[in-house]
Amino acid sequence: MYKQVYFISQEKDKKILDEIFDYIKEKYKSEISTFSIDKIFDDKKNKDILFLLYLGDEEIKTFFQNHLNKTISISILPHEKSLNAIKNYSISKDIKDAIDDAFNPELLSKIDLLKCNDYLSFNRISIGDMHGMNNYDYNENSRFRKIKIFFNNLKNIKFKSYTLTTSKDQTVQTAASGITVLEHLSLATQESAIRDELSIHDGKLNAYILAPTSLISYVWYLLAIFFYQKVSLMSLPKSLGFIKASKLTVSSSEILDYQIDNSDLHQSKTIELEVLQDCINLHLGRDLLEIVKNDEKHIEEKDVIKLNSLPKAEISSILIEGKLPLFKKATDEDFKDLLSNLKDNAKFSYIFATLMILSTLLATTGLFANSTPVIIGAMILAPLMAPIISLSMGVIRADKFLLFQSVRTMLFGISLALLFSSIYTLFIPLEQITVEMQGRLNPNLLDLMVAIFSGMAGAYAYSKEEVAKSLAGVAIAVALVPPLSVIGIGIGIRNIDVIYGSFLLFATNLVGITLSAALTFIVLGFAPVKKAKKGLLYTFVLMVIISIPLFLSFMKVVDKYEYFNKLNSVKSIVLEDKKVELKIQLIQNKKDKILVNIELISDKYLLFDDYLIIKNKLQETVDKQIVLKITPVIKID
Repeated sequence: MYKQVYFISQEKDKKILDEIFDYIKEKYKSEISTFSIDKIFDDKKNKDILFLLYLGDEEIKTFFQNHLNKTISISILPHEKSLNAIKNYSISKDIKDAIDDAFNPELLSKIDLLKCNDYLSFNRISIGDMHGMNNYDYNENSRFRKIKIFFNNLKNIKFKSYTLTTSKDQTVQTAASGITVLEHLSLATQESAIRDELSIHDGKLNAYILAPTSLISYVWYLLAIFFYQKVSLMSLPKSLGFIKASKLTVSSSEILDYQIDNSDLHQSKTIELEVLQDCINLHLGRDLLEIVKNDEKHIEEKDVIKLNSLPKAEISSILIEGKLPLFKKATDEDFKDLLSNLKDNAKFSYIFATLMILSTLLATTGLFANSTPVIIGAMILAPLMAPIISLSMGVIRADKFLLFQSVRTMLFGISLALLFSSIYTLFIPLEQITVEMQGRLNPNLLDLMVAIFSGMAGAYAYSKEEVAKSLAGVAIAVALVPPLSVIGIGIGIRNIDVIYGSFLLFATNLVGITLSAALTFIVLGFAPVKKAKKGLLYTFVLMVIISIPLFLSFMKVVDKYEYFNKLNSVKSIVLEDKKVELKIQLIQNKKDKILVNIELISDKYLLFDDYLIIKNKLQETVDKQIVLKITPVIKID
């Protein structure tokens, strides 16, 4: 392809030069002329000449700088001082393979170069500390060393104020720990955490900005970098912002430290970055052959700016002061919208009263009719969740308005539910405790867990408009109105056990939702932990008090299932010439005995003495007094 080679080098070792020249002359029959780095060539006169560079990284950049946007064909040979060029352009470390690549027309491609404050870069600009993303050799460390680096990064993060201005004059002010700018994805970056396809000829730079807004998000970022090694635009950690543009200016009121291609440290208050598109004709290494082949298929991409997660205003000031909060602090805009909604939800209204009455009557009807679908309809209709979530916010922010309004609205709602359910019960000529009622009379720790998870889901749904549609599911899960309706039924039929059991369930739901929703709001950054301590303490004490009877009830459930499993292990008993199959139907655990509903299946009639033998056998199994309620079944073949 090339009949003449211009060899650009400062090499003095004649042995190395002879090896290179002899290989070229023998295999490619090309004439070789040698020149110094200072020589500048005219591209019009040198179109069919191969410029072979045997130089260090800085000399290669100087040659590139002197021949930007010229049509001359350039190739790089591996040199002990050209490690960055070798990595970024996939140059073979075997000098003969590198010469073969230099004469391969398929590997010739127009490439971009990254310019930084009038200095050329092969690929990477590192500003500040990216805590892992700018470690070329991280994977070469032992597991112990990786863990040590992880914890060192965890305690050493520092922030500076940055102003980022893109090629379209879009300006963002933020606080960040560091910025990594990549021109393309090279062999150097393939070993790091970047998993995006970054083109070598799209005219765009790719800037990753590390700016965690909480300790939680920072730990998540470190885990992604140091252990999972996966960072991409499709799954970008919230601690990272991203800019793809042809130009980017990074400035600060402080001196910024930055490195070009992992070399010497530079300092400046302003760093101007620009991509020089298709400015050099270069023979790339054979490992990048696919990239060269796809060159013609490349479609120029639009600018991409993903900076919504970066800290702004008040949060930036906190980070610059060296205070990385445990949880992310919500922005003023987020808090303003949420607080406005919660204040509206805390107010008592005729709509709230109407929905409360209708949902109570519907729930009471469903409880007497033993109808699960009707009760679910009442749960969805019930408006009681809204003031409880507002109460949670009032607790953590010590907001007297929210506290007063939400408590007043809740008391009105509870009073209406008890009044209408008890009066409605008086007009229904039924006093039987249905299965649906019975299911709300013995709450335990599992019911508390349901309330806690529902409170988390409710707080999250209220704070995120896009998931507000999930509130219906939360209302069904936590079931606030049915327990109130059961209390009203207990009042109507004057049954203290019904009143106590259902009141305990409602109190469990109320306290569990309030505490978990409050904690969720703290995690989402809507209140500082210091301010919320007092309110959380009171709520937590209430939950501990309520948990005592719930724990005792839960232990009864555990004992009940233990007895059930033991009894159920006795599948059949042989009584002289009669074989009896046993099927346990129901177990009720009392203080000193167990009530067992059992079905006995046999092909012959059983005598009373047979029943006594079966009872004694079961008592031996559980080692406790048993009262049997037997349903005999005669099997006729």
